[in-house]
Amino acid sequence: MSKLVHPHEILTGLLVTLVGYASSGAIVIRGLSAVGANEGEIVSAMVGLAIALGVLGIGLSRWTRMPISIAWSTPGMVLLATVGVGSGGFPAAVGAFVTTGLLVAASGLFEPLGRLVGAIPKPIAAGMLAGVLLKFCLLPFVAIAARPVEIAAIVGVWVVLMRFARLWAAPAAAALALLFMGFDGEGAFAGLSFSWPSVVWVMPRFDLETTISIALPLFLVTMASQNIPGWAVIGANGYHPPFRPLLVATGAVSAALAPIGMPVVNLAAITAALAAGEEAGPDRSRRWIVAAIGGLGHMALGVVATVAVGLVMRSSPQLIEAAAGLALVGAFGGSMKAALDVEADRIPALVTFLVAASGLSFVGIGSAFWALVVGIAVHVLARVGRPSA
Repeated sequence: MSKLVHPHEILTGLLVTLVGYASSGAIVIRGLSAVGANEGEIVSAMVGLAIALGVLGIGLSRWTRMPISIAWSTPGMVLLATVGVGSGGFPAAVGAFVTTGLLVAASGLFEPLGRLVGAIPKPIAAGMLAGVLLKFCLLPFVAIAARPVEIAAIVGVWVVLMRFARLWAAPAAAALALLFMGFDGEGAFAGLSFSWPSVVWVMPRFDLETTISIALPLFLVTMASQNIPGWAVIGANGYHPPFRPLLVATGAVSAALAPIGMPVVNLAAITAALAAGEEAGPDRSRRWIVAAIGGLGHMALGVVATVAVGLVMRSSPQLIEAAAGLALVGAFGGSMKAALDVEADRIPALVTFLVAASGLSFVGIGSAFWALVVGIAVHVLARVGRPSA
């Protein structure tokens, strides 16, 4: 790192950390809980994420001398929440995390696999993602009848800041939700105390059902909603790092740390704009320092993993899910736009969206996979006999 780090670079790097963590940290915890992880396993997973985001953010930025921000897959964590606990419990989910990481790494090592992922029609992939996100985006408005004052305030803060300080809208909504939890009943903070987080080893279990329900959709969501857009954001700011080595690095680290409960990590999309854009400073050659400081911030937050997980697990789910749902509205809107942009593919994309949103589970396999199967089938059928453009 540079001998002289400017205060602005430190503050922007910490902002990268806080925006990413505050916006969707609760979604990670809820997603892991939904696939069977207990509190200790979730703490272990959060420690793994802190290590991965820190090591990769610092290492890749230093290696490329470009602002490479790393994040967890927020849409992927929502996917976990919609799948639920399978017959193999959390060990099977960990096996799916290992498989997902290996698939991401393989897509960087073997060009044909990368091309195969790219061959999935973008409206179909976007429709699947929108269907997965829909349930979470509805949560604030479903819960408002049960907690009208608190959730109306959370939504109000989000709406106002979306107008005047868009970057802070989701973190501020999450902060207000945490404040309300502190005064909820006996208070979510009651009984919480700091303790050093510990790592738990979970022996991965591999089975076909979980691979199809979790690993394949998680791989596709991670590639379509995180890695490819993240790389595009970096490129839009004038940086052109080699894409395939980044996939190999993030996939390999994901697979290696999965046995401590950690889900897949990937290129950041939203926070990448902070580290690579003008906010990071006028000297483009120094913006990699901001991304590296963001990685350091994530490693520091790993120390408070026990408190963060305990707070979310002990609090009213309605409050934190309301804030989490608001954080995903932008991603949902972008996915719907991408799904419906091409008129010729609109019906297949809508069918994909509806199947994914339905929560369909057949032979133990979740709706995200079936949405892709049905959507691609309708897409192919719609093009049979159609003159090529």
